[in-house]
Amino acid sequence: MDDKELYQQKKQAQLDEWKAEIDKLKAKASGASADVQLEMNKQIKTIESKVIEGKKKLSELAEAGEDAWESIKEGVESAWNSLKSAVSDAAAKFKG
Repeated sequence: MDDKELYQQKKQAQLDEWKAEIDKLKAKASGASADVQLEMNKQIKTIESKVIEGKKKLSELAEAGEDAWESIKEGVESAWNSLKSAVSDAAAKFKG
């Protein structure tokens, strides 16, 4: 397996973990007060939009040739850092 495939697998695994975290947040939101639900739903929508962006970047990476994937990698890392931050912030804010 080459570096590009390993990188894609790693990023897909992270994306799957974040999707599971989103599901946990949705479960917490359903049991929260109306005000908290509104805030959590807003954060969840933000995270979901970042997941969509992450999927797009992963798709671009998959379609890139061996010589071009390294240049796309920077955009993937940027999207992942943004997504990681959003998930971490939401999880910390609604912990408990």
